[in-house]
Amino acid sequence: MSIDDRHIVFSASMKLADLIDLDWKLLNVLSRMGIGLGFGENTIVEVCAKQGINLNSFLLICNVYAYDGYVPAAELLAGADPVTLVEYLHNSHAFYLDKEFPNLEKDIRAMVEPCDATQKKIVAKFFTDYKAQVENHFAYEESTVFPYVRALGKKTRCEGYAIEQFEENHSNIEETLDDLKSIVMKYLPETCDTVLRNEVLYRIFRLGEDLARHTIIEDAVLIPLVNRIETAMSR
Repeated sequence: MSIDDRHIVFSASMKLADLIDLDWKLLNVLSRMGIGLGFGENTIVEVCAKQGINLNSFLLICNVYAYDGYVPAAELLAGADPVTLVEYLHNSHAFYLDKEFPNLEKDIRAMVEPCDATQKKIVAKFFTDYKAQVENHFAYEESTVFPYVRALGKKTRCEGYAIEQFEENHSNIEETLDDLKSIVMKYLPETCDTVLRNEVLYRIFRLGEDLARHTIIEDAVLIPLVNRIETAMSR
């Protein structure tokens, strides 16, 4: 039975170990929030209190990652902390750029070793273009959006910017990854090692899914939360 079939929404009283048993992919969430292993029988609320993590923000992020189509409850959103969300997103950026992309690039280079020069060039261009697109996307968030949200967290409103500008210009960074996936699956020669090819596809699928959840946190959690704060500050 899948996690979605059970219709379980994570709660503060749940043991953190039980949360991971329900969805092991949430290990990535823990690491990006600075929660190490060895938490024993502690509940989610106990671990969050010990680590100084906003409880509602943690639950929102976990629910987004675990459930397709998750819609945050109004009361959970109201108690979330935008700065906690931004720090999580910032740490996710570092994970993608410092770990995922270098590992994916290394596997791609090994995979296309048997290909001719033209095929190598095509694959390399798709990856390089995609990486540049993601880096530009992240750079805007790091230089503009995140400082703005951090300022709001300190009750400071920066004039000349509003979260709706981020919402209007929020680009999709998953489409080019789908193109790269298609090339690996459909068009590389049989001389490419099947194990390496599958490993590249595993990485692409995992990265695409993770980035999709990342985008949902921004669109369905961060933006509505900041909109509420902006409205309250303008009264």
